[in-house]
Amino acid sequence: MDSSEEPWASSTTPSSRPASQKSKKSQQSARSSRSARSGPSARSTEETPLLARVDGSDDEEEADAQTPATTSLLPSLTGSSGGKTPLWKKRWPSILALVILCITAALIMLGFLASEGIEEYAMQAADFKPTKLSLDSLTKHGVKVQVEGDFTMDASKVKKTSVRNIGRFGTWIAREAETGATDVDVYLPEYGNILVGTAKVPAIKVSIRNGHTTHVSFFADLEPGSFDGIRNIANDWIEGRLGQIRVKGKAEVPLKSGLIRLGKQYIEESLVFKGNDLPSLPRYDITKLNLREAMDGNKGMGADVSLVVENDFPVQLTVPPVSVDVLVGGCQPADQHIMVGTAETAQLNVEPKTDLEVNVTGHVEKLPDSLTATCPDSTKSPLDWLLGNYMQGEDATIYINCCKFPDPATPDWARDLLKDITVPVPFAGRDMGNLIKNFTLADVHFDLPDYFAEPGTPEAAPRVSAMIKVVIALPDEMNFPIDVDSVLADADVFYKKRKLGILKVPKQKANSTRVEARGKEGPLLLVESYIKEAPIEITDDDLFTEVVSALLFGGKSVMLDIKAAVSVGVESPIGKFVVREIPAEGVVPVKLRDPGLATSRTKANVNGLAIGHGNGDNGSPSVGALSPKVGNLSIIGTSPTSITLKAYVNVTNPTNYSATVPYFNINILVNGTILGQATARDVSIHPGNNTNIVVTAIWDPFTNSGAKGKAIGKELLSQYVSRYNTSLTLQTHRGTIPAQPALGSLLSKFPITFQTPSLSTPKKPSEDDPEDPDDPDDPDQDKDEGSHFIREATMHLISSTAQFTLSSPFSTTTLYITNLNATAYHDGQPSGKILYELPFAVPPGLSDTPRLPVDWSLGSVGYDAIKKALGGTLKLSAFADVGIRIGAWKEQIWFQGGAIGAHVRL
Repeated sequence: MDSSEEPWASSTTPSSRPASQKSKKSQQSARSSRSARSGPSARSTEETPLLARVDGSDDEEEADAQTPATTSLLPSLTGSSGGKTPLWKKRWPSILALVILCITAALIMLGFLASEGIEEYAMQAADFKPTKLSLDSLTKHGVKVQVEGDFTMDASKVKKTSVRNIGRFGTWIAREAETGATDVDVYLPEYGNILVGTAKVPAIKVSIRNGHTTHVSFFADLEPGSFDGIRNIANDWIEGRLGQIRVKGKAEVPLKSGLIRLGKQYIEESLVFKGNDLPSLPRYDITKLNLREAMDGNKGMGADVSLVVENDFPVQLTVPPVSVDVLVGGCQPADQHIMVGTAETAQLNVEPKTDLEVNVTGHVEKLPDSLTATCPDSTKSPLDWLLGNYMQGEDATIYINCCKFPDPATPDWARDLLKDITVPVPFAGRDMGNLIKNFTLADVHFDLPDYFAEPGTPEAAPRVSAMIKVVIALPDEMNFPIDVDSVLADADVFYKKRKLGILKVPKQKANSTRVEARGKEGPLLLVESYIKEAPIEITDDDLFTEVVSALLFGGKSVMLDIKAAVSVGVESPIGKFVVREIPAEGVVPVKLRDPGLATSRTKANVNGLAIGHGNGDNGSPSVGALSPKVGNLSIIGTSPTSITLKAYVNVTNPTNYSATVPYFNINILVNGTILGQATARDVSIHPGNNTNIVVTAIWDPFTNSGAKGKAIGKELLSQYVSRYNTSLTLQTHRGTIPAQPALGSLLSKFPITFQTPSLSTPKKPSEDDPEDPDDPDDPDQDKDEGSHFIREATMHLISSTAQFTLSSPFSTTTLYITNLNATAYHDGQPSGKILYELPFAVPPGLSDTPRLPVDWSLGSVGYDAIKKALGGTLKLSAFADVGIRIGAWKEQIWFQGGAIGAHVRL
């Protein structure tokens, strides 16, 4: 180096030179020394020795020019001491070792940076948290996305201490790392190593020092790989067959740190995603659902749906308008899905980690036949399963077949990639249990089974016919016309939360009327259907007994709960179809037409036959609610032990329900002993009064109850003809309704006891006149005298005979008296005795007996009273043993009569 290159040469001036010559020589010597050192060093090369050689004269001159301070400093730097050997010459092995150690450390660090150690450190310490992923634009072959995130090196994540320490040291030295533009290919080894896609990533520069965070933002081009492979993976994931997935990425990444280029690093990494690591379909909430008629003159039905989709991902993109097909499952999971309609969405703008509001418009033109047809080995159709789950509050599943893009600017690759991908979408159900606002039965009619029906067969079940009226609260979202034209149901009937029986309603015609919303209430649908002969099966006999008891004798309504599976035929804008087994609930009140009838106590007359009402002699319930009345009694057949009678019965039905009874048989009892049966055939009962019901009764005490029954029957007849207060009990039995023995047994717990009706007998014309001249002096005459079997008597004193006028209760049957042993009394004193063994007839109506011989009780008070009444009348009483015969039937009874008007003649 020449003097002009010295940094201090131009700054030297004469005024700055010292006065002493020694100082000048020292400064010149110093400059010469520095110039000698600096000049050769500037022109040194790799061949220049590290230590420049100088001659001894220079050293001496320099030594002479040194100050004391300089003299003490130089030896320390040069390692010399006077004439001794320099220190550096003695320590050069240590210096050389230090240099080699530094070079070795540098090589180790660089080797680490390019070795598996730095790769292990980088893989474990590197942490990238994406903050934004946005779709910038669609390209011809893929999409351009913007990625933003935070890159941090966290050494605490490194497991090995040696790797962690060396990595921290190496990254502290390197400070930054930069990758060049890279193509990253992603493969799926388990799917034939198919290429999923390629990402073109630009150069990225980040700080790699521990704890430092670098915000990264770059654009990358993504190009999809095999469309078929991607669709296969998507379908496996959607259908739940993807338990785990292994993803392998390959790339050659050019690396450098500062000015040091580390070359291209070939990176191949595999990641396994299991269970919860796999992404799932985002959750959503339906905020609005409106079902309506199709607009703009189109056929079918439209739907407007608004939903909020949860977005937990840092994704920002713009989704173009999309059209999808809406499908439902078939009969079996393996069956092909059935297309129902289409749905469309407008353009959607997705913001990072912001819930997305989506508005969907759907259209259904017509339901396909495969949707409404019943499945094999089943009574339901795919539509039934779908609606049934939905209306029971269970999740229903619909399927979305993606995708069609109405916008022509959408690239072809997007159409090809997303076509034929079907996504199941759970559709939250709605519990429809409270939709039934009212459930009533009107004009109820019961049909009991026919006599010849076999027990246990469908023909043996009681049947009900009624007008069903159901008021349904329609959901607010149903804003389209709907008409129910048929109904079918299987209903369980409950009483006090216990199952009483089963009601099966066969398919019946129906009609419906929509009632628009009023106030806070939503729209209603009134469905009316007349069900005819729906069978009823009683499943709890004890509970049925409780219901009948509460109904007939409790005086209150009985509330029955109905839980039914209802199938309806529906006519809607999308056509006619049947929806089967819709759950429905309701309450049916069963009540008396007039509850007061259950406890009434009345007395009525029909054709002269009076029946008193009250509790029976055996404690059985009151018969007041039924008010039975018997008239027009006639005998239609006899046997040695029985009489068959025919009567017309009037009865009051206290309920609002009617019934048809093909056959009904009931026992007739006295004091718990069966004396006969009464049978009714082909009887129709309607609410209120029912008149002229033909009943046939067989009186046969001996056949039903043996000698005991015969004795009780004899006593009853004797008291009855003697006008005692007697009663009969009617009680059902297992044969009451032959096809329903259990029903007869149940009803037998409710015996009905009533007073025996008085027999109707004809009157003489004078008995209808209150001013009868034949009895002007008898104001106390018994007003019920016309109902006596013995209407009057005539006593002949001279011939000692008596003749009686008898009134037969039968209109067509002749009664025979086979023998008579009677005694007449006046004021309790005997007047005479009749003993007659010859039979005589008592024809229908009024008739006179033959003159019967009388053995007078001469001298008795009773005979004297008869003599005193000669030419007039006298009240007599009588007691007699009488043998009677009607056809082939015979019986011996006793008779006690009082207040018999007797005319006394000579």
